[in-house]
Amino acid sequence: MTRSPEPAPLVPLTRPRRLRAGERVAVVAPSGPIPEDRLAAGLAILRGWGLEPVVAPHVLDAHPRHGYLAGSDEARARDLQEAWCDPTVSAVLCARGGFGAQRMVDLLDWTAIRAAGPKVFVGYSDVTALHEAFALRTGLATLHGPMVAAMTFLKDAATQEHLRATLFEPESVRTVGGLETARTLVPGRARGVTFGGCVSLIAAGLGTPDARFSSRGGLLFLEDVGEEPYRLDRILTQLLRAGTLEGVTGVVLGSWEECGPYEELHALFADRFAGLGVPVVEEFGFGHCASTLTVPLGVGAVLDADTGTLTLDAPALR
Repeated sequence: MTRSPEPAPLVPLTRPRRLRAGERVAVVAPSGPIPEDRLAAGLAILRGWGLEPVVAPHVLDAHPRHGYLAGSDEARARDLQEAWCDPTVSAVLCARGGFGAQRMVDLLDWTAIRAAGPKVFVGYSDVTALHEAFALRTGLATLHGPMVAAMTFLKDAATQEHLRATLFEPESVRTVGGLETARTLVPGRARGVTFGGCVSLIAAGLGTPDARFSSRGGLLFLEDVGEEPYRLDRILTQLLRAGTLEGVTGVVLGSWEECGPYEELHALFADRFAGLGVPVVEEFGFGHCASTLTVPLGVGAVLDADTGTLTLDAPALR
């Protein structure tokens, strides 16, 4: 029997350019519907940073039958496509998560997006489906960070400042983490390329065009919201059985809001991750939490599970 060659390790992706005051940034809604007042508040914050936010045409749409979607799949895809391919737009920021990105991801012209070149892309939660698509279909690094109309972004000054610094002064936040909440699950240091996001979306991507054939050499970031321990067990077991976790060099666990008592989650994570034999840190402070860090995806970095820090090889943005 011929043995399949070992898959190539993850490599750092192409980083977009940092933002400057006065630049235009597009706000899109690839998933759930957006309350107009929250959108207005988020736009005011962006303007306070000296940016010129441009709201995509269908951001405030509502799907006629499925109330959990911000308009039709075609309209949401068109907004993202046109924003990305607009040469006057320097960044594309998601307004919120929810559900819907998977429904429109295959409607995008990824050849045109790749040809338009790297731009800043920010979001999390359901936007994980788009982070994975950008990484695998275009080779572009993205930012797992707060969204324009999300309450965390609107209410928490630390969340706002970490995103602002990442966008404008990325060299000032080359070390991410170091929060008091961070705890060592498995000690050690590891080098790799960051990837991941909402764990239920990573699992839902298995069998799709955006499923990874290999995670070798990757630092895996995972978080979620509203998933009970037994469902998280099922999701993590599915990833283990699918080979998705084979070859990861370290694991970083974020927030698990409304996922049950943390004692149960801690025991689950120890059970599912300890056998990987790599450093693991929990409660790192990103995801669906009251104050969230912006985490670059697709960049080389060193994880120190003992100090709960991630040190980037280079700033998140050029």
